[in-house]
Amino acid sequence: MNIELVAEPDEALRRAIATPLLAFNAALAGPSGHRPLALVVHDADGGVCGGLWGATAYGWLYTQMLVVPESARGRGLGRDLMLTAEAEARRRGCTHAWVDTQFGALAFYERLGYTVFGSLPDYPPGFCRSFLQKALV
Repeated sequence: MNIELVAEPDEALRRAIATPLLAFNAALAGPSGHRPLALVVHDADGGVCGGLWGATAYGWLYTQMLVVPESARGRGLGRDLMLTAEAEARRRGCTHAWVDTQFGALAFYERLGYTVFGSLPDYPPGFCRSFLQKALV
């Protein structure tokens, strides 16, 4: 066996690396039930200008990305996206949710009932990446 540094890895390589890991995990914990979850915000012209990207697995909702257009911030759109994702996660049988954030959204998630369970200081330097969770039931 040898180790190779790949300068520009692609999605096919990621899948090749993930496949045996996912099989190992499923053998230990059972099928994850992984399903992507996406909510899209469209602008007046129909273009994508924001939204939520995440997944449900093992009874948890994970919100990977939440993007609210700058012109719509502070108007409840982010809250509506999160609450819609949480409702869909409940329909899928999820009992918990988690998210991580680092650029000023900590208070936003705390207002939605999320609590910090871990942090990574100085990621990136001068900021703190926070990991939050919430019970959905």
